Amino acid sequence: MTQSTSQPTTTADLWFDPVCPWAWLTSRWLLEVKGVRALESRFHVMSLAVINEERDLPEDYRTGMDRSWGPVRVCIAAALAHGDEVLADLYTALGTRFHNQGLPPERATVEAALAEVGLPLSLADAMDSDEHDELLRKSTKMAMDRVGLDVGTPVIAVDDVAFFGPVVTPSPKGEAAGKLWDGVLLVAGTEGFFELKRTRTSPPIFE
Repeated sequence: MTQSTSQPTTTADLWFDPVCPWAWLTSRWLLEVKGVRALESRFHVMSLAVINEERDLPEDYRTGMDRSWGPVRVCIAAALAHGDEVLADLYTALGTRFHNQGLPPERATVEAALAEVGLPLSLADAMDSDEHDELLRKSTKMAMDRVGLDVGTPVIAVDDVAFFGPVVTPSPKGEAAGKLWDGVLLVAGTEGFFELKRTRTSPPIFE
C-alpha cells in the first residue's frame, strides 16, 4: 500500500539519542510510516546523558551514560554546522552501526558514519568537547517540555500533540506501521489521556 495523494501531509518531529536502541526502533518505524501515510519527518537531538546527569544511577548504567555524550555531541555539532536536514541520514548511519552491527560508540565508528553521509570527519572532535552542550541541553529541554520529565527518548510531536515512544520491537513494516501510527495519534490526541504501558518481555530486535 502506498500513501494517498489526497491525504493532507502531517509533519512529525522526532527527538532521539543515537545510542538508545528503543529510539532507533521507533525511528525506523516512523520512516516506514512515511511509505504508507502522508507524513514528513524532522529529526532533532536529545540526550539521555543530560536527562540522567543529576540522577542516582547504577554504576553500569552511569558508565553507559558517560559514553553516550560523544555521539550526541557530534549530532548537535553536525546540525549546527550543516543544518538539521543532515540529522536523518547521520542518525541512520550511526544507528545502523551502533544497533544493527553492534559497533561501540567510539571515534572510529562515528568517523565511518560521518564519511558515509559525506560530512567532515573533523566533526568527531565534538565527542570530547562541551562546546555545544548548551545547545544540546536546549534541544533536550525542548523535547522534555512537551512531554514532562518522567520519560526518556524518543519523543514525537505532531502539532500540539506530543508523546514518548512508542516502544516497540521489532519495528512494524508496511501497513502494520501505518495502523500503529493511526492508533498512536488517536490515543495521544485524546484529551486527558496520559499513559498506556506494560512490562517489556523482549529485548530490542533489529532487522
